Amino acid sequence: MLTYILIISILGVIGMLVCLAFFPELKIGRFKLQTFWMPPLVSAIGLLASTLVKWNYFWSFLTSPSAINPLEILLLFLSMAFLSTILDEAGFFANLASKAVHKAGGSQLKVFIFLYALTSFLTIFTSNDIIILTFTPFLIYFSKRAKVDPIPYLVGEFVAANSWSMLFLIGNPTNIYLGQSFGIDFGTYFLAMWPSALAGGIISFLIMIALFYKKLKVPFEGASSVTIEPIKDRPLMLASLISLFLCLIMMMVANFFSIPLWLISTVAAIALLAFSLVYCFIKRERFPMLTNAVKRLPYAVIPFVLSMFVLVLGLKESGVTASLGTTLNKLDPIWSYGIPSFFAANLVNNIPMSVLFTEVIRDGSGSLRAMYASVISSNIGAFLSPVGALAGVMWVSILKSHDIKYTFFDFMKYGLLIAVPTLLVSLAALYFI
Repeated sequence: MLTYILIISILGVIGMLVCLAFFPELKIGRFKLQTFWMPPLVSAIGLLASTLVKWNYFWSFLTSPSAINPLEILLLFLSMAFLSTILDEAGFFANLASKAVHKAGGSQLKVFIFLYALTSFLTIFTSNDIIILTFTPFLIYFSKRAKVDPIPYLVGEFVAANSWSMLFLIGNPTNIYLGQSFGIDFGTYFLAMWPSALAGGIISFLIMIALFYKKLKVPFEGASSVTIEPIKDRPLMLASLISLFLCLIMMMVANFFSIPLWLISTVAAIALLAFSLVYCFIKRERFPMLTNAVKRLPYAVIPFVLSMFVLVLGLKESGVTASLGTTLNKLDPIWSYGIPSFFAANLVNNIPMSVLFTEVIRDGSGSLRAMYASVISSNIGAFLSPVGALAGVMWVSILKSHDIKYTFFDFMKYGLLIAVPTLLVSLAALYFI
């Protein structure tokens, strides 16, 4: 049984990596489908069909009211993504970015600092994936217009989005999965993670300044000519901001009233959707912003998370996670979980790593420091290689579509220089909690 489970699971993971590297998209007529979730789905169906993972065992997790329920975690992630995507469709992110660049004048260093700070701030209150999808095309457009090397700005954006995403529970789907799996509420998570997020954010910023200082010292004249992007729909933007703000406030106090986070975010998303539909009806138009926002939601994460959940259940039933947990439990959990999970994220992607390490931690020490260490690795592991996170896959794909040369070697070169020190400093900061 163990052998068959391992073979099927490994084949699913290998298939996922092959798809990420060579066949990231499948075109069917006018439609494009991401392929990374397909091999894990086939493996998961194989495990369920062969009863190596019992269907009723899997179903019990899907219907249980526990923090590890993957359906509730998916609802939390997708509803937060909807709030952020509507905000982007209204023109909020592009407007802020263009204003920041315009005010920086001719100093590349100022522009870099402005954009890094803006990316970090928005990531904290939305999510890393949304920022990557939103800001990357703008940075490419800005760099071409200003005739400057786009790499410092693009790397700065990517690192900022995956460093400061550690701060809040909603910053990354891996935060949500690991935190919810151990019953960590919004406030408890923040109090534990702010030293690591602050330390990691500062050290990664200083490293990038050192790496790109010569390029950023060269002045340019293009910033002042960048057109200020207008707000496309002010009422929609205000409604989105209010929904997001109230959602965050409710999440901060949710533990005092025993309200699950997924319920808060789902209600906020439904309320914004209802407002948008009424607003559309009053204006008597089709309202393409809402349609675009719904289309842009990361639906591929649904079969991906559910499939990986089945694979991990198989490994758990076969005793693999318990054995790994016993081995890692022999050392300090901050390092024994933080470093292996960092490299695991770059072998199988950070979402599968988070699903796997949730069970490893539960079968091992159950240490919250081990959980927080894995959260840190799931975020920082994203900028070691493109495999580290879905954000990396999306980011590289956007760069290729705009003819920006950034090879796998380039990613690894900057990734090693930035990610390793950031990881070590962020993990060390856990000793302050």
